[in-house]
Formats: sequence, structure tokens, C-alpha cells
Amino acid sequence: MARTIQGLGAFALITIGVTITKFWKSAGVVHPIISAQIHRSGVRLLPMISFLAFALGLVVIGQTVFQLNRVGAGNYAGMVMVTVVVRELGPLVTALIVLARVGTRIVIELSTSRATGEVEALEAVGIDPIHYLVMPRVLGTAISIFALTVYLILMALISGYLFVFIQDVPLRPGEYFSQLANSLGYPDFVLLALKTVSFGMVIAIVTCYQGLARPVRIDEVAEVTTNAVVQSIIACVVLDALFIIVYLIM
Repeated sequence: MARTIQGLGAFALITIGVTITKFWKSAGVVHPIISAQIHRSGVRLLPMISFLAFALGLVVIGQTVFQLNRVGAGNYAGMVMVTVVVRELGPLVTALIVLARVGTRIVIELSTSRATGEVEALEAVGIDPIHYLVMPRVLGTAISIFALTVYLILMALISGYLFVFIQDVPLRPGEYFSQLANSLGYPDFVLLALKTVSFGMVIAIVTCYQGLARPVRIDEVAEVTTNAVVQSIIACVVLDALFIIVYLIM
């Protein structure tokens, strides 16, 4: 575990350094790769995120508001929704979906490239693999998770009110969104952005590290992918716990 943490830390620092110093280098080649990564890990996942947002709104928000009104605690609906959906479920669910659909693909692509010697070929012709292979995936995944999380939260809040409306709960749209607005503060927006971007960077860095850390055989790709998924989940949970502490302090 100590060696893995040390390796991930060093890899993350190298990636951040390359991103800062070489972001505009070979922009005509690298920036389209970033756009392609955003399309792959963001736009393509919109149908699935839409379905999950609708289900999350019905299951969590709708039932929560309905039960709170039954016990006469409807005034706390906004606070509960912000705490459960905006701060916790929205970012974490989105990150796990991106990990399952995109993170695994990153590991398989990079580990296969390493196994077939493509990474060494890039180095032989003077191309930095971190700049060409890692940086676009890190930036694209971070931007995608941020955008998808905002989309999921908005769709979940809207679909949740639809369930409330169907259940004939005496809660007007203006009152519903007023409770949400009153429960949201400036720190919520800042921490939501930091949290989602951190999830995206961690997932991309862990999956890229596992794909490039060592030469592998083709039959070892599945094992490397499993390790990357497990480590990414653990890292996201640890990050989430740290942000919970920040929320409690603030």
C-alpha cells in the first residue's frame, strides 16, 4: 500500500507539472484529444446519467419530501435535498458511473499499449507519454464529471418535484425551489466544483498510472483493470470523507 501511494503521488505530481508547463505545447494535436475525451466520458454518458437522475429524483427526493410533509417537517426538505443530493449522492454517483464506463477503458487502452510496445515507441520518437496520453485523459475526465454532476443534480431536483406533484403534496414550485435556494450557500458551489474535479483527476490519474506503471502481458490486463477500479473507489471514498469534514467545519 505504501509503495502504491508513493507511486501514485509521484505520478500525480509529474502529471500536474506536465499539465502546467506543456498545456499549450502541440496544442493542435493535444487539445483535440482533450475534446475527444470530454465527448467520450461526458456526452456519451448523458442518456445513462439522465436515467439515473430521473430515478434518483423519484426514489430519494420525491419520497423524502413526501415523508417530511407527512410528519409536518416540510420546511426541512430543502436542507435534506442539498445535503443528500447536491453534496453527496450527485458527485459520488456520477464519479462511479464514469469510472465504470470510462475509467476501465482507460486502463485497458493504456495497459494494452504498454504491452504491445506503443508507449516505448512514442518515447523513441521524442513524444512525452504523459503529455500525449495522460494529460488529455485527466483534464477531459475532470471536466466531464463536473458537467455531468451539475446536470444530474438539476435533473434529479426537477424529477423529484414531479413525483411530489403526482403524490399531491401541497408544495408549490416556488416554495420548493425557494427552499433549495435558501439551503444552498456559496461554499456549496465552490466545494461541489472542487469535489467533482478532484474525483475526475483521481480516477484518471489512478487508471492511467495502473495502465502505464509497469510493462504487462496481455493476459495481465484484466488484473490491472481490477486493481485500478478498486484503488479509484477507495480514493474517491477517502476524498468524499475529507469533503464531509470540510462541510462540517464550515
